[in-house]
Amino acid sequence: MKKVILLAALAMMSVAALAQQKFAYVNFTELVQLMPEADQARATIDASTKEASETYQAMADEWNTKYQQYQQKASTWTPAIRETKEKELTDMQQRIQEFNQTVQAELQQQQQQLMAPLYKKAQETVEKLAKDGGYVFVIDQSTALYIDPAQADDLTKPARKILGIPDDRTMESLQKELQAQAQALAEQQ
Repeated sequence: MKKVILLAALAMMSVAALAQQKFAYVNFTELVQLMPEADQARATIDASTKEASETYQAMADEWNTKYQQYQQKASTWTPAIRETKEKELTDMQQRIQEFNQTVQAELQQQQQQLMAPLYKKAQETVEKLAKDGGYVFVIDQSTALYIDPAQADDLTKPARKILGIPDDRTMESLQKELQAQAQALAEQQ
C-alpha cells in the first residue's frame, strides 16, 4: 500500500514538473531561407548553374553541328573516315553526359557548402534563445503534427530579429522575388 501511495505521489510530482517545463517552436525553414546570407548563396548558386548550363549548351551545340555534318557527308566518306567521325560523335556524347553528371554533383555540393553555415547560424540562434528562455524543447514547426500555441512559445520572430530578417520579408515575398527573377531570366533568353 505504501508503494502504491509512493508511486502515485511520484507520478503526480512528475506531471507537476512537466507542467512547469517551457516548450517552444520555430519555423526553421523560414529562418534559413529568409536570412540575408541566403540571398547571396542563391545568387552564387544561380551564377554557377547558369555557367554550367551555358557550357553544357555549347557542348551540345558542337555535337549537333558535327552530327549534322556527319549526316550530310557520311555517304561520301570512306569507311575509315565515317568510322572516325562516328567514334568522335560517340566520344563527344559521352563527355557531355559525364560533364552533366559531374556538374550536377558539384552544384549540389556547392549548395550544401554555401547553406551549411546558414543552417549552423540559425541553429545557434535558436539554441541561444532556448537556453536564455529556459525552454526544454524547441521543435521545428514544419515537422510537427500539432502545436498548441497556448502552451508553447513561437521563437520565430525573436530569431528573425537576431538574424537580421526584416519584418516585411516573408516566404511569400521570397517566392515572388524568385519567380520574378526566373521570369526575367527567361525573357533574356
